[in-house]
Amino acid sequence: MYKRIVLKLSGEALAGDKKGVTFDDTVIWGLIDQIKAVMAKGTQVSLVIGGGNFWRGRSADSNMDRTKADQIGMLATVMNAIYVADAFRQNGIKAFVQTPIIIGTMTEQFSKESAIAHLEKGEVVIFAAGMGHPFFSTDTITALRGAELDVDGLFFAKSIDGVYDDDPAINPNAKKIDIIKAESIVKNNLKVIDMAAANLCFERKIPVIIFGLNEENSIIRAVGGEKIGTIVTV
Repeated sequence: MYKRIVLKLSGEALAGDKKGVTFDDTVIWGLIDQIKAVMAKGTQVSLVIGGGNFWRGRSADSNMDRTKADQIGMLATVMNAIYVADAFRQNGIKAFVQTPIIIGTMTEQFSKESAIAHLEKGEVVIFAAGMGHPFFSTDTITALRGAELDVDGLFFAKSIDGVYDDDPAINPNAKKIDIIKAESIVKNNLKVIDMAAANLCFERKIPVIIFGLNEENSIIRAVGGEKIGTIVTV
């Protein structure tokens, strides 16, 4: 049983399969039901949510300044976090959005002590706005917050069901890897998670589970210890 985890969700996951829709409440409430089940077994859960349902970096304009593009992306994660926090509220769970930058009264400024206090009271904390600086991905902030909070594991819910030895979208013969060392991800430049995140997990000895979000009850199964996806050992 994991005592404390950080769960990383993509922003695109919040929209489900619907085109032109930012939020699919059926999908979001299904995710919350799984998280509630995990919490009911005693696991403290914090979240990092991407912003891809709003913004995909410089994909709209390749000439855009990278810093400005990343700033928009950080704000996209804040919007997602606020929306999901309210969905938790509607489902009877208190959730708080913490950011590294002050955003009026809409979020709390991150502190390790405050985040842990919320988690120990059975509340959810959603980390948004990344590090507050450009050039860092949501994978990196997931690893950083995990290191700061002394979590037992990081859970990356992806559109792909684990780590492969090649890109399965390009190579139909790519083979899924059930267990891999964090240092191997770095050495072989496997782009399943950000390199900075992989390095931090390796240095801090934080186990990582990478699994497919679209599989039935995948969050419950992954946190429950079922062998799905890929386990990244340290």
